[in-house]
Amino acid sequence: MIGVGAVRKDSKTMILTGIAGLVSGACSMAIGEFVSVYSQYDIEVAQFKRENMTKIAEKNDVDEAKKEKLPDPFQAAAASAFAFMVGAIVPLLSAAFIGDYHVRLGVVVAAVSIALLGFGGVGAFLGRAPLVRSSLRVLIGGWLAMGISFGLTKAIGSTGL
Repeated sequence: MIGVGAVRKDSKTMILTGIAGLVSGACSMAIGEFVSVYSQYDIEVAQFKRENMTKIAEKNDVDEAKKEKLPDPFQAAAASAFAFMVGAIVPLLSAAFIGDYHVRLGVVVAAVSIALLGFGGVGAFLGRAPLVRSSLRVLIGGWLAMGISFGLTKAIGSTGL
């Protein structure tokens, strides 16, 4: 949304871009997560089969315990898509009701900044990592992404493309 906001001032285009980004990003994240976790699943199943070739006698007890520990690609894909949608809804909601271009951009940046700090904080809490450092890392990474998106789109848009 910030990238399109660099070259288009109307709110409708910005909101439609945000919706398209939400859907395509959630699909991309889900598919990427599914492929990644399914690859890990395949590796673990292959390793499991190799291990069981040598332990045929105790196979039934080991099989059930190991199967329960295998990753679920569908669950990982759903969680990834959901997490992306939660993050993508923040700029959409913050921009939806603001008509003035400059105010809209400022509100989107402010709302996303607060959300990034919150997401970083939740990640730090869940991972038992330092709260301030983790939150600032997510915030600065988000600012870099927004700045690069805005700057590159503005530069490309100014060439008349």
